[in-house]
Amino acid sequence: MSFTRTLRAVGGAVVAGALLFGTAPVASADQIRHDQWPLRSFGADDIWKVSTGKGVTVAVIDDPVDGSHPDLKGNVLPGKSFLDGGTADSPDGKNEHGTAMASLIAGHGHGPGGSDGVKGLAPDAKILPVGIDLGDKEESYAEPLRYAVDHGAKVVNMSFEDFGDTSPAEKAAVDYARKHDVLLVASSGNSGSSIPHLPSSVPGVLAVGAVDIDLKVWKFSSYGSHIKLLAPGLHIRAAGVETPYRLANGTSDSTAYVSAAAALLRSKFPDLTAGQIANRLVKTAGLPDDMKGKKLPDPHYGYGFIRPSKALTANIPAGSKNGPLPALSEDSSKASGNGKDAQRATESDNGMGTGVIIGIVGGVVGLLVVVLIIVLVVKKKGRNGPPPSGPGGYGGPGGPGGFVPHPPHPGHQQQPSAPGAYPSAPPTQPPGR
Repeated sequence: MSFTRTLRAVGGAVVAGALLFGTAPVASADQIRHDQWPLRSFGADDIWKVSTGKGVTVAVIDDPVDGSHPDLKGNVLPGKSFLDGGTADSPDGKNEHGTAMASLIAGHGHGPGGSDGVKGLAPDAKILPVGIDLGDKEESYAEPLRYAVDHGAKVVNMSFEDFGDTSPAEKAAVDYARKHDVLLVASSGNSGSSIPHLPSSVPGVLAVGAVDIDLKVWKFSSYGSHIKLLAPGLHIRAAGVETPYRLANGTSDSTAYVSAAAALLRSKFPDLTAGQIANRLVKTAGLPDDMKGKKLPDPHYGYGFIRPSKALTANIPAGSKNGPLPALSEDSSKASGNGKDAQRATESDNGMGTGVIIGIVGGVVGLLVVVLIIVLVVKKKGRNGPPPSGPGGYGGPGGPGGFVPHPPHPGHQQQPSAPGAYPSAPPTQPPGR
């Protein structure tokens, strides 16, 4: 692989099953449900009368997911682990980030009526777990993303960040997903900076930041012109692995909620394109009073925080097929057909293709022919005309006739990607998975 970088989960501080917002011990699973303030904020009980995400598959490219967790059992497909080549429906050691994201999307709780434990915003959606190593410096999400698209995902959740360059294969995979009408959702990152994180800043990906319970942007939510939406990301209860539940902050969690909202919409409006689904989320997003009337998208707020109930029920024209996402170029559509196309794109960016080389050689030959003709003409005229350096002669600056041949442009060579660099987590928010 020609690049070195690290994919990293964007979970914030974690208190796994020990404290309830730092005040009281967790006594029961129904207390866990009470902790899920985003569901009350969204008005989830009313939302589920309209849509539960049934019939929609959401891929979670992340740590493998614990499909045996009581709040997820039955909603997790086998998927694929790109760590060991097996399925991804069982946890990878103590790593629980993927399980947590899956539970926020499609957790169904447990106990009588599913009233205990964690419930996702789209409880009848299916999770396609796609296991990757979030700490592998050579990891790429290109092949996992193509796998998700080829195995029926209509929404892909990518709650990880990367400061490296997007490889041609990854760009082609994003285009491949978009060409197949898959909505890609990615977290903005937890550094609180304007440095663009990948894959959220790749054109065509829905970038998500985090808000707190007062619907204000979290101070550690990364920002920039690519931010499109916000969702709850602080004090988020989710399923765990080492302990049954965890409490965390981060744009990972807000991204999972946007993916779940997209699943609700894809279930309710199956004929809308991915871009039109994004359009409904954007057109119904909310803003604090002091933000109203400002030019959007705002670098911190994007178009605002999601309001899934309004997105499901408002009368909104379908709009263009791309919605707020940029249109796919003709070249990117051609290059996104399969892995071989991506490989060709990689080779093209890493060096000069055969056609370019032939073109350069042909240009050099043609240039030599022109120079030879000029030299012959000059010599002939020099024998019958004025002296070479006299008035009206041919001996001006730059040699005969002032002609200075320029070498052909060597062609653009892509510079190797710089190693990924990651700022340390905010001092009050130690990194969590």
